Amino acid sequence: MDRIRFHSLSLAAMSTYNGPWNAQKVRQTFFDFFRDKNHSFVPSSPTVPFDDPTLLFANAGMNQFKPVFLDLEDVGRDSYHHTFFEMLGNWSFGDYFKEEAISYSWELLTKVYGLEKDRLYVTYFEGDEKNGLQPDIEAKQFWLSQGVAEDHILPGNAKDNFWEMGATGPCGPCSEIHYDRIGGRNAAHLVNQDDPDVLEIWNNVFIQFNREEDGSLRSLPAKHVDTGMGFERLVSVIQDKRSNYDTDIFTPIFDKVRELTGVRPYEGRFGADDADGIDTAYRVVADHVRTLTFALSDGGVPNNVGRGYVLRRILRRGARYARKKLGVTIGSFFSSLMPVVVETMGTTFPEITKRLDEIKEILDEEEESFSRTLDRGEKLFEQFAARAKEQGKTELNGKDVWRLYDTFGFPVDLTQLMAEELRLTINNQEFEEAQAQSKEASKASLKKGGSDLVKLDVHDLAALEKNSDVPKTDDSAKFNLGNIHATVKAIFHDKHFVDSTDAIPEDASFGIILDKTSFYAESGGQEYDTGNIVIDGVADFEVTNVQSYNGYVLHTGHLKYGHLRVNDEVVSSYDELRRWPLRNNHTATHILNYSLREVLGDHIDQKGSLVAPTKLRFDFSHKAQISLPELEKIENLSIDWIKRNVKVFSKELNLETASRIPGLRAVFGESYPDPVRVVTLEFDVEEIAKDIENPKWRNTSVEFCGGTHVAKTGDIKDFVVTEESGIAKGIRRIVAVTGHEAADVTRAAQALDEKLTSLDQASGKVKDAGLKAFTVELGQADISVLKKAQLKDRLATIRKAHDKAIKEREAQANKNAVEQLKQFFKDNEKEEAYITAVDVDGNAKILQALVSQAKQLSKSLYVFSVDPETSKVAHANFVSSSLKAKGGDARTWASKVTDILGGKAGGKEESAQGVGINDTKLDEALTAAKDYLSSL
Repeated sequence: MDRIRFHSLSLAAMSTYNGPWNAQKVRQTFFDFFRDKNHSFVPSSPTVPFDDPTLLFANAGMNQFKPVFLDLEDVGRDSYHHTFFEMLGNWSFGDYFKEEAISYSWELLTKVYGLEKDRLYVTYFEGDEKNGLQPDIEAKQFWLSQGVAEDHILPGNAKDNFWEMGATGPCGPCSEIHYDRIGGRNAAHLVNQDDPDVLEIWNNVFIQFNREEDGSLRSLPAKHVDTGMGFERLVSVIQDKRSNYDTDIFTPIFDKVRELTGVRPYEGRFGADDADGIDTAYRVVADHVRTLTFALSDGGVPNNVGRGYVLRRILRRGARYARKKLGVTIGSFFSSLMPVVVETMGTTFPEITKRLDEIKEILDEEEESFSRTLDRGEKLFEQFAARAKEQGKTELNGKDVWRLYDTFGFPVDLTQLMAEELRLTINNQEFEEAQAQSKEASKASLKKGGSDLVKLDVHDLAALEKNSDVPKTDDSAKFNLGNIHATVKAIFHDKHFVDSTDAIPEDASFGIILDKTSFYAESGGQEYDTGNIVIDGVADFEVTNVQSYNGYVLHTGHLKYGHLRVNDEVVSSYDELRRWPLRNNHTATHILNYSLREVLGDHIDQKGSLVAPTKLRFDFSHKAQISLPELEKIENLSIDWIKRNVKVFSKELNLETASRIPGLRAVFGESYPDPVRVVTLEFDVEEIAKDIENPKWRNTSVEFCGGTHVAKTGDIKDFVVTEESGIAKGIRRIVAVTGHEAADVTRAAQALDEKLTSLDQASGKVKDAGLKAFTVELGQADISVLKKAQLKDRLATIRKAHDKAIKEREAQANKNAVEQLKQFFKDNEKEEAYITAVDVDGNAKILQALVSQAKQLSKSLYVFSVDPETSKVAHANFVSSSLKAKGGDARTWASKVTDILGGKAGGKEESAQGVGINDTKLDEALTAAKDYLSSL
């Protein structure tokens, strides 16, 4: 990923800077240099391009995503690979081209930064006969004119020296600048040879072609420049460091790593020279925390797909290095390093200073989640490695590697790293086969009905009641964090209890009952947990649904591998990353329930709810639609509870006692257990129990609830209502989102806001079409109800003003055109026809108004008008009775015009109209129209 700074334009002088070249000064000097050349500064683009779903991360100015993470294993092992790097760039959009770009590059590097000329090597495009491209001799000549020695100017092939953004689109030759860290030699033969001491630092791309759909190249009417210079590499050469990591870009992070871990200082060792792996760990951690800080600040979220999975891989790779090589107890390590990144880069990139608490929480949650499986996964890896060596093999079984990922979340590149430490490889073909088999098994299970097929009926429950070996499940651990050890008590398949899974088909869904569980069974509107029931290295049962039947918790799913038997000892491991948003949404539902009562009144009764990972839904009694001001109060009150970050308490109380708490929210008609679990905000349940009828308890949320909740309301982060509707007579429904989903809908609303602002600045048919499309898009958008209402109001205002302006312009244009026609015949009474082009933007209605006016005057007419946006030519005519008497026919007249303008025309003998497609021949069409009259 890179941060990109865009600039454009040209020329002026630059003074030489004095003093030491720290990283900040290098960056600022670049900005100042191009400002002095009349370039405009444009802030950095985000690393996470939400507006472009084809890109995982921004990795260049314009080109499509390239697999930059394929070399993830190289990061930290050498001096220059990074998952995150900063790019300094300048652009010209038609203002200047090769000569100026090359001149600026040479001036900045040699005169301003003071780099030795004989250490710099430049390349130019050598041509490509297959594609009919000539060598870029022009660029070579410009380098020669700067005084670059000819043996330092090297030809390069299309791979290195022809830039394209994809299969189609803008492209052109480029000219790279390389630097030799060693000096005192001719290093031309090492350019573009992946030598760590001869590295590319800047690339000038000359965008002069467009790659067409058929693969051909067409010259662009305006030529552009796109340059990019690697900031980390530039700083390293200016500071005369052999490695990017030896610069002050990274040393502050290294200092913090040492402070937190107590390990030895960073010594810059690589490969076998880094025997204890500590220097590699320094580099990995420093690089990865920069990536995570920026990507999360820009809205990225670690998860299992796309860019989210890349971020998870990076964090887990870094966490493993931190624990294995630096001795860190992971859980909050990366969030402890993040402030250093913010301190050193926040001035230039203020976006990373705005969501520190939220980013810390995301990092800690991810680290803590991985820490729970890291020990178990590493032990299992050691077993796999030992088995391979006992069998005399030098590679790990790919199926085992897949299990490490599937069960413990070990990305394959992390397992590969661990394998390389033991001089082992991975059988990738076996890995891919195991991955495919696992996916097919999951699909087959879902096709057969998956979890929905496995239920316990009254007969099954009676059989369990009679079996003293199967106690009712102790699910108290569901309120705690982490995994627990448990024992398999029953296996249920195809309406039978069986002793083992041996006879169960490979892809079949079945149920497991444990003596105790950490999984949450669906209840109280909260969705079930998912996760795994595992015997490490022996069996993995994927849990896809969890339901409770009269105290017996049935975990439904399918075996990924291995077999299970009754009385097996297993690990009950729910998916914490799914549970996390469930907790947020359940506590937010309590807050919403309280806010509804406060804003709408005590008559509000809960009629149903859903707590899912991606949203919450709450149904309640209320006779009228909630007004927007009321909804705003409800949302703001809910957000206020989150901002106050109060603690959330829970405790079981005697049902009769708990029922007397003032302000208690309970579902009417619901049967509650005795004792009942009470969940409160701000006030401890124990404190409430000591003064049960104190009216101040009405000032907080008090509910009977068996669900999982956050520790403090601030964990919810945000609250956005996305739907308010009626679902039955006297029943309303509110849907809301929290956390990352709230951030997503807020970002989507902001994008729509910006689009509408841009549309408001447009005009004509572009604006008209844009507003129509925006109306549809806004109607379908899943965003804040309040924001959608605001945008609809703005849209209506803009639409009204636009329509009014169109009508006024049209009326004025119509008036002007009619007056010009009248004036023509007033000034030329003897003229029989009015033939001209009128300035009405191709408006056919106005042309017909002119036809009507000519009819009133008993005069002939042929009028034309070009639509400047489509370049089409509207035209209409009228044949007066006197002209008709001479043999004039409107259709024939129009055909003479259509022969020239193209397009179509039609009408009757008296009047015809049409639309031509070749506006460049308008003058010819006018002449043809006049010639027709002369011919009669």
